[in-house]
Amino acid sequence: MSPISGTPLLDTVSSPADLKRFSDAQLVQLADELRRDTIAAVSKTGGHLGAGLGVVELTVALHAIFEAPRDKIIWDVSHQCYPHKILTGRREQMGTLRQEAGLSGFTKRSESPYDPFGAAHSSTSISAALGFAVARDLGGDCDTGHGDAIAVIGDGAMSAGMAYEAMNNAGHLKKRLIVILNDNEMSIAPPTGALSSYLTQLYAGAPYQDLKDAAKGAVSFLPEPFREGAKRAKDMLKGLAIGGTLFEALGFSYVGPVDGHDLHQLLPLLRTVKDRADGPILIHAITKKGKGYAPAEDAADRGHARARFDVVTGEQSKAPSNAPSYTKVFAQALIAEAADDQRICAVTAAMPDGTGLDLFAERYPSRTFDVGIAEQHGVTFCAGLAAGGLKPFCTMYSTFLQRGYDQVVHDVAIQRLPVRFAIDRAGLVGADGATHAGSYDIGYLANLPGFVVMAAADEAELKHMVATAVAHDDGPIAFRYPRGEGQGVEMPERGDVLEIGKGRMIQEGKDVAILSFGTRLGEVKVASEALSAKGITPTIADARFAKPLDRELILNLAATHDALITIEEGAVGGFGSHVAQLLAEEAVFDHGLKFRSMVLPDIFIDQASPAAMYDVARLNAEHIEAKVLEVMGEASVGKRA
Repeated sequence: MSPISGTPLLDTVSSPADLKRFSDAQLVQLADELRRDTIAAVSKTGGHLGAGLGVVELTVALHAIFEAPRDKIIWDVSHQCYPHKILTGRREQMGTLRQEAGLSGFTKRSESPYDPFGAAHSSTSISAALGFAVARDLGGDCDTGHGDAIAVIGDGAMSAGMAYEAMNNAGHLKKRLIVILNDNEMSIAPPTGALSSYLTQLYAGAPYQDLKDAAKGAVSFLPEPFREGAKRAKDMLKGLAIGGTLFEALGFSYVGPVDGHDLHQLLPLLRTVKDRADGPILIHAITKKGKGYAPAEDAADRGHARARFDVVTGEQSKAPSNAPSYTKVFAQALIAEAADDQRICAVTAAMPDGTGLDLFAERYPSRTFDVGIAEQHGVTFCAGLAAGGLKPFCTMYSTFLQRGYDQVVHDVAIQRLPVRFAIDRAGLVGADGATHAGSYDIGYLANLPGFVVMAAADEAELKHMVATAVAHDDGPIAFRYPRGEGQGVEMPERGDVLEIGKGRMIQEGKDVAILSFGTRLGEVKVASEALSAKGITPTIADARFAKPLDRELILNLAATHDALITIEEGAVGGFGSHVAQLLAEEAVFDHGLKFRSMVLPDIFIDQASPAAMYDVARLNAEHIEAKVLEVMGEASVGKRA
């Protein structure tokens, strides 16, 4: 496929209203142009390609039939929203996608009135759409008015319990609500679970009509007393053969399955639904992730996430790595530990590639569990595994572990079960922005009794923390590490088991001590080099543990220095707050210690490069240097100079 050249219809579209003047045949052409334009745009910026390509026809059909923004089109997760953005007045901005001050990679309310509900986590669309439907019927005040509420949710997102909670409520309320199940047999990873098998039956089995006729004929030959039992058997057969049973039991009218790439099916169906729907209805559309672009269709993940790429070959432009990624170091360390301990197993929630568990699964498939987009279940499943005598590693991104927090508290912490939490994507993550930042796990885990919370300062420390987690059987333990490459440090063959609650000294200095928790240690070292040119040599320590704290180390630093600065890649209420609590309880502040805590600011930081995001957070080397100078005071700095 060559780069985009001619898009005569798309060039005339400035808003969805422009689609109303096209014939159905022209809408088919528009979809082809939109697909090529999406590929061309993402090739320049990188981003989530496959999901958008799978819903091009559906996007065109929705905007041609409905009247956004009055009608609320809510994209679940919204990886698939790039074609939607192109049709809703943002085509010229697509070159800024996922970049600083540019378009978000997800729907975002503050970005456009055509994005009625922001998303980046899954399985929220039906709940939100139902909220819009009720607000409509109760006279809610909405700037864009009220019309239909339409949720577009993938089969992967349908594996999460929240989707069924919403459907159950919607079926009870009986509000007019349209749910489109975008069934591409794949979310991010290949689908898992009984629901996937159920959906597959809907279009892989024999036609329902044939089965129904056969059953009806068989019943007529039976004596009267047996016919009622045969009727129940026929209903059961119907349930296996036709898709409406599950969804209709939840109170939805069911239509499908339909070909989600055939506008000649989609357009008349959506017109009929718009004209006649009087309650909740589910349209089951079969699509193909990566549709229409061979390099995406042929990829294992169907082009889910892509760096910049060549449109003709699909080859991605990835910078060469100078050090192994933290994710790969974790995976390799866990594989090595699992070779010596058959009780080690690993659980992820639809992110085997992102967490490195795809590598673990290649070596230990029977000990690897992908539970689908179901973090709540994943956490409690791990609790059961631990109670059953295994050593489960609950491996999730920080931002996704939030979804299972109630289970972390009730099912793991209260029962003191030795679940090992491997928390990937800690800190600020770059192009995915605020929705994917790992900002809160230090705070939300370190406040739980009996929890051990660690943060790796570099990739070697991560190896040590994997070994430490394996050896720790006295309650839950967590370790966090960021996205991206390590520091390039020398790596041990195997990790050492760390003493719980003990940090390490990095550099002896005087006057001011910097206590780092996590990978800001690299920036602390850079800041120290700059400070040395000013005659200042700070003491540097790596805390390693936020819970339990190294009391001896912290109190010694406080007793032997005029000032103590903590730094972490997390929000207020985390490591620094625990240190401050310790110092307050030990009456250290009564004797004049200067204390500062460098944390993420009390804002949601928009997408940019990680370095730029940490600039906003004021947690890079120059900010650490400035904090040291500030706390020591200009007068004392002048004396040293």
